[in-house]
Amino acid sequence: MSSLGQTFRRFDGPTWVVAVVLYTCWFLLVWFNAVLPWWVIMPVGAYLLAWHFSLQHEAIHAFRGVPAWLRFAVVFPPLGLWFPYALYRKSHSTHHRDVHLTVPGVDTESYYVKQADWARMGRFRRALLTVNQTMAGRLAIGPALRLWILVTRETGRVRRGDYSHLPHWGIHVVAVGLLFWFISGVCHFPWWQYCLLVAYPGLSLGLLRAFTEHRAAEDSQERTAAVESNALFGILYLHNNLHVVHHLKPTMAWYDIPRFYRANRVELLASNANFVYKGYGELAGRYLFVPVFSPVHPTL
Repeated sequence: MSSLGQTFRRFDGPTWVVAVVLYTCWFLLVWFNAVLPWWVIMPVGAYLLAWHFSLQHEAIHAFRGVPAWLRFAVVFPPLGLWFPYALYRKSHSTHHRDVHLTVPGVDTESYYVKQADWARMGRFRRALLTVNQTMAGRLAIGPALRLWILVTRETGRVRRGDYSHLPHWGIHVVAVGLLFWFISGVCHFPWWQYCLLVAYPGLSLGLLRAFTEHRAAEDSQERTAAVESNALFGILYLHNNLHVVHHLKPTMAWYDIPRFYRANRVELLASNANFVYKGYGELAGRYLFVPVFSPVHPTL
């Protein structure tokens, strides 16, 4: 590799390219919203917001070629509206404690519930959680359930007298207010349309990546999947669909993951008990309307 190429990678050039392309496309989409039909705004906006979630995830683990303050500033804008980046960074670190991976109440990103909690639930709530384990359900109601859990968790924290998250929420509200001012006041894109056409489907597409990236298993190495998808989804998720690599080497830059996966595929799939899918098409064929697993954690 040339010295120029080495410098480009040392300062995370590929990640900067993603950031510049992403924010430029988002600006153009919002600026020209009046001349774009909804059926263009929705898929493009959803892709850009899910891509932004992936960029935020990358900034938590990698993107180390720049100072921490600049890394934070690049991904801070709340394009997806729903969650302060600082709190996402904090909760995601808990998720990476592999000994607790998938354990409800400990793993902050688990889609399982404890047997005792399941026994106390009514039929409607059980049905919602079961539907959420299908791909169609995850895309349709997954964001609403995620937001409900978020609101419940954060309000419960305040009721217990823990106000540590309130400053983050205060900053987030101000940032979202400024974002809405630009979207609606400057670009004349009604904020509620942005929520319905961009933010909600963007979160939905972001949740697709997490649809079956983890499963309950006695051996922690067998809990993390690989989805060998095409370039469109690979770039969208910054190759985090090859999730087994990410949990093995969480600080590896996104653009190094595919090469590492190809070179070590046999060993990686042996370690995770062949927990692998040939893309999201295969997942849809299997689990579009069939639960990928029961919401009840099987080993607790």
